[in-house]
Amino acid sequence: MIHKGYAIPMADGGVLALGPAPLIMGIVNVTPDSFSDGGDFIDPASAIAHGKVLVEAGADILDVGGESTRPGADEVTAQQELDRVLPVITGLIANGVKLPLSIDTYKAVVADQAIQSGATLLNDVFGLQREREMADVAALYGVPVVAMHWDRERDPSKDLIAEMLRYFERTLKIAENACVVGEKLILDPGFGFGKDLRENYELLRRLDELAVLDRPLLIGTSRKRMIGHLLDVPPRERDLGTAVSSALAYERGGHIFRVHDVRASRQALQVANATLYGPPELES
Repeated sequence: MIHKGYAIPMADGGVLALGPAPLIMGIVNVTPDSFSDGGDFIDPASAIAHGKVLVEAGADILDVGGESTRPGADEVTAQQELDRVLPVITGLIANGVKLPLSIDTYKAVVADQAIQSGATLLNDVFGLQREREMADVAALYGVPVVAMHWDRERDPSKDLIAEMLRYFERTLKIAENACVVGEKLILDPGFGFGKDLRENYELLRRLDELAVLDRPLLIGTSRKRMIGHLLDVPPRERDLGTAVSSALAYERGGHIFRVHDVRASRQALQVANATLYGPPELES
């Protein structure tokens, strides 16, 4: 599949260029209970240091989150979330990180304060459909939005992609009503969210069918159960499987890849990119 290019306008007047070169979004979980690295970076200093490691490994974007969305995780208050993420966002900027910073939240008040603290991208796991004020925040500050598919009421007897298209049409309408221009929307098909093992691999196989929405895709398979159950390995041993799934998703039209291990997926995506478009000219 040949990737369509997108130029995502940023609030500062810059542009986030997507396609054909894949971009890596490094994960900074400031949580005690995330499924893979919960508690590892709950201290702001360790989270900032980890973010810098991800940048050095080749991340193009950092995604900072203060609430786990793993199955069974407890919801946290907006204040708890803010106490976790704001020191990390401001600390990354103070430490010279100039990459776009994404705030992974579905709460409008968290999104608002995170943007005021320096975040430049919203990442909403509920696709603007839980707190519709998220779209208002995006419109107010002119920031791009990653809207994920997580349809807890989806009928599993119906076609997965058809149902996903209907869900995203609702997201696009919410964004339009809030005056979020369509070119600022990035869609995430939500691997692992409300989907069983078979459905996750069906989604990966049929990912190119989402091209009809004409929006760039963010892919998040990193260390998820779709890999762990298949390979029978714990979360920290799933980076090779993640890299393979990232390369396959890229071949089917993915643009941004949200991962824990930046280096492994970057290498896999470099090979995939060279396969589709030819290798870069290398010095002899």
